[in-house]
Amino acid sequence: MPRSLPGRSRGSWIGRLVSTRRRHPLAAVGVLVAVLFTTGGAYAALAPSTSQNVQAASSTQIEEGRQLFAIGCSSCHGLNGEGQRTSDGEVLGPSLIGVGAAAVDFQVGTGRMPLAAPSAQAERKPVSYNQDQIDAMAEFVASLAPGPDRPADEYLDPAAGNVARGGELFRTNCSQCHNTTGQGGALTMGQFAPNLTGVEPRHIYEAMLTGPQAMPVFNDKTVTPEDKRDIIAFLDSVQNEPDPGGLAIGRVGPVAEGLWAWLVGIGLLIGMATWIVTRSSKA
Repeated sequence: MPRSLPGRSRGSWIGRLVSTRRRHPLAAVGVLVAVLFTTGGAYAALAPSTSQNVQAASSTQIEEGRQLFAIGCSSCHGLNGEGQRTSDGEVLGPSLIGVGAAAVDFQVGTGRMPLAAPSAQAERKPVSYNQDQIDAMAEFVASLAPGPDRPADEYLDPAAGNVARGGELFRTNCSQCHNTTGQGGALTMGQFAPNLTGVEPRHIYEAMLTGPQAMPVFNDKTVTPEDKRDIIAFLDSVQNEPDPGGLAIGRVGPVAEGLWAWLVGIGLLIGMATWIVTRSSKA
């Protein structure tokens, strides 16, 4: 009787083992799990990463902003934000390289830009673009060079600020131009400090951050984000104060009310006394 070869016996034993395992009730589950792991690994290796998706979205937004900028802003600021001058050397539109997204969001978001006509100062007016378009232009200008970015939401909530401290900061840094309660005031060369009543918190923050018009720049090292939030909280509290007398009178409290009483009330009394004396002398 011929002896069986060791190799053949070993191969037959492995074949029987595989055949037995293949017929096991859990074999189908194992194959399914293996296929799922293989498919998932292949997708993870080949699919674009989240950062790539974000970068693609950002590039699309920048391109949209470039097109909007070319239509509405380039006639004064140049196609690449480099600025424009007239033939006489007069600045038609300043360079926007390095101003950052915050400056665009403030200027366009408050309607100051596009500028309708040259003037001593750009005034707030109805906005020409929606917020998505403003964001796109802000991203385009921000892509030209590093600059101040738009503020985080955590620094725009008046409820999170310290009203008393914000009042001190405002009176120290802002009241010389904007009045002690943000009602605005006249400046030189036809310019003025605008009334801050009804201005959105993010635009107040961005104005401090970028220093538009004659306003100085209060960067985050000079006036910290927490300080800016306190100032926003103070302005919010001032404009929400009730007017029990019926008139705000500049919202400066009893000083304005006393002055009004002195000028009008005492003036009427003096006028009445003079009239009585005149009538008595004629009699």
